[in-house]
Amino acid sequence: MPQVLTTNAFIVCPHGGVGTTMNTSIHWTINGGFVTLDGDAGVLSCVNLPPCAGYVLQSMGLNATQMDGRKVMLATDFTQSFTGLPLVITEFHQVFDDSTPAPLPVGQPAPPLPPAITDTTKPSVNVVVPPLAFSNSSPAPVSATFSLSADFPMQWILTLIHQGMPRPAGAVDLTNGIPGSADVTPRGGDWNSGSLTVNVVLQIPYLETFSQAQPHDLYMTGISQRGLSSFAKASFTVGP
Repeated sequence: MPQVLTTNAFIVCPHGGVGTTMNTSIHWTINGGFVTLDGDAGVLSCVNLPPCAGYVLQSMGLNATQMDGRKVMLATDFTQSFTGLPLVITEFHQVFDDSTPAPLPVGQPAPPLPPAITDTTKPSVNVVVPPLAFSNSSPAPVSATFSLSADFPMQWILTLIHQGMPRPAGAVDLTNGIPGSADVTPRGGDWNSGSLTVNVVLQIPYLETFSQAQPHDLYMTGISQRGLSSFAKASFTVGP
């Protein structure tokens, strides 16, 4: 059985904020840490603006174990902050699997685990074409291109972070684009092929609403069927 996620796990956001998870069940501890369940929440000591602030744990359904009618979280379940950015989770306890194999028909071997579940390689996410600075005096759309690859892809998430702005205005989910403001091709976040290219074009009227005081970041996150993730960041500025 893979590692379950406990309150002892080290959780960190892309800005270095450390997470503290609040458990809602006290029935199971490992090395003094409470085992977490789907729906448990946590806070992050993120000092970025906007701050990542916290997270809610959501099971990917890869584990059949339940407590109190809720899925037990795995250390490999993908988790994102309130700003939509991926969290890195490191669990420390050892795993001892003393489970008894399920009865099998005579002469039949146990079925192998699906390759996607045994995958340990994080997706590759890169900025192919970085965005250029936007100038209000000589306006032109801002575009960026991301490339993603994985053996067992599942999903991608595109997030726009306005540095220096508080939540929720400082974090915008662009996975589906914004009609007339942000064109994303393809859109929707579905990732079905091993390699994928995502193009982003921010239109002039939208860019004219951006602050000139701080940079703006496009975060592209790729997630595998196992819950492993990687991200790439593309930053640009808005000038007079």
